[in-house]
Amino acid sequence: MGSPDAARRWPEERQLAFVNDHAGRLIASGLGMDPSSYDTLQPTQVQLQHRPGAGISALYSLRDGSGFVGLTTENLPGPVADDLGATPYTQLRIPGYEVAPQGFDELVVSVWRHPRDPKLPGLASAAIPERAEAAFGDGDRLTHLETVAYRPLRRAVLRASFARDEPELTERAIYLKVMRPDLAGELVERSRILAAAGLPVPEVLAHHEDGVAAFAELSGASLSRLIMHDGGRSLDPNVLVGLLDRMPAAVVDLPHRPAWADRVDRYASAARTALPQAAYRIDELERGVQAALEAADRGPIVPTHGDFYEANLLMEENRLVGLLDVDNVGPGRRADDLACLLGHVAVLPAVDPRYVYIGEALDHFGKVFEQRCDPRALWGSAAGVAVSLVAGARVPGQGDEWVPAALGRLEAAERLLARVPS
Repeated sequence: MGSPDAARRWPEERQLAFVNDHAGRLIASGLGMDPSSYDTLQPTQVQLQHRPGAGISALYSLRDGSGFVGLTTENLPGPVADDLGATPYTQLRIPGYEVAPQGFDELVVSVWRHPRDPKLPGLASAAIPERAEAAFGDGDRLTHLETVAYRPLRRAVLRASFARDEPELTERAIYLKVMRPDLAGELVERSRILAAAGLPVPEVLAHHEDGVAAFAELSGASLSRLIMHDGGRSLDPNVLVGLLDRMPAAVVDLPHRPAWADRVDRYASAARTALPQAAYRIDELERGVQAALEAADRGPIVPTHGDFYEANLLMEENRLVGLLDVDNVGPGRRADDLACLLGHVAVLPAVDPRYVYIGEALDHFGKVFEQRCDPRALWGSAAGVAVSLVAGARVPGQGDEWVPAALGRLEAAERLLARVPS
């Protein structure tokens, strides 16, 4: 039985509904505005993140063009004022009777102006052009700064372009990865371990204590282009297996992080919140993945990438030239890395209908991968990876237009699970 306290917490589906229904009022209160003026804000949700067991986070743009505002129901410590008396975020306490007569505990919603992310202190130095130029320009002028990815409270990736006019015009681009300061140090360590072993990872150019690490830009295009062109059949899958086999033994001594499929219960919960109409199908998938993994020989612990899929593999024609996103490098099982690729490949048609060779790609890669691990572990884990991607199909500001994409990812997970040998 769950603890009595757990029953008093706001269910996350109610947190999500409350945030979506009252964003304007929450933002106005969090920014110290008169709550009666919240209608003039007309916030537009541009980012939504649901971490099962942690809470809901969202990013909004404001109608008046004054920038972006973030809010979260995740647990944060009370804000501490800086030397000027300013606090990085405001915490609002919502009584439980707002949503249920039986009375949940109060819900704490933290509100901040972007880029003052409560858990990413380095985001301002990376996202404000003048500060990025001073910190990472090395005397060159900043010509362009764009946010490639941002997950509130978790991480951000920005691409910065620089130019120098003397003695002749030279241009370069770097990537700034913003993380919690302790995790940024771990990322840099992982990158250097892999680089020393000869793996094609981006060079670490700088690492700042506020959690920002700068990396050189690599050439090449994502493996996804090859998969779109011919299902990846012009690439020998053994090249990918060989890359993983080259990972140094020292990786096994790094902290362990659970594989995607090992957290299928959490991702299934997020999928049910996003697609309540498909709850039964998601239940069946969750049970199926867990049963497949329980029956499988998952293999020994080996060095793994942890997020091994097509977007993190750079190609020049059919030659592998780059390995990205090494945040999750550590001990794991070979089937988990190979399944990560298959799970992501399987959902590509739900992302872009031009991926018409996915069945051929799964057959092509799967035939080789099955020789390296138990097929039950491979396809069961791949289905778990696809489940983890269902809730991510939700696109803020699109009403229900994202639902077919989410259902497409769900169907992909079901097809992967059907490949598990009986």
